[in-house]
Amino acid sequence: MAKGRHYRLTGRRSYSCTLVLAMLLMISMVLLMLLSFGILSITIDTGNSPPANDLSSFEHKIVESGDGLRERGEQWTEIISWEPRAFIYHNFLSKDECEYLINLAKPHMEKSSVVDSITGRSTDSRVRTSSGMFLKRGRDKIIRDIEKRIADFSFIPVGNERQLIS
Repeated sequence: MAKGRHYRLTGRRSYSCTLVLAMLLMISMVLLMLLSFGILSITIDTGNSPPANDLSSFEHKIVESGDGLRERGEQWTEIISWEPRAFIYHNFLSKDECEYLINLAKPHMEKSSVVDSITGRSTDSRVRTSSGMFLKRGRDKIIRDIEKRIADFSFIPVGNERQLIS
């Protein structure tokens, strides 16, 4: 009798161990899935560095330079939404940079068009009232500095702008 009882207890122990291990494995899988989908995040505080996803820690300022640009002032990032990702970068451009871009673009502005669904060609629309123009990439130092800043904030290298649209 003693032998039978001993085997029965050993069987129950191995069943319990198997059950506990299976539950730990399932919990681990669920946690990994939550981490991979971005639903759950783990933050590690090193004490002196901002969190990795805290984009407000970026400070890019333009100092007075030979081209006459002034500082942009205090910059900060406002997070509108994580899904979809939407941020407002306050003071991204200085007043001088804005005026420079406006003066550069003004003579070349054209009325925006829409795509005709039948022919596939661009056509004017009475509903659309905007106008726009395109700047050549890397046109001058100010444009290159702005492109570099866009790359820094978007984490997409200069020249890979098509990735932003997809």
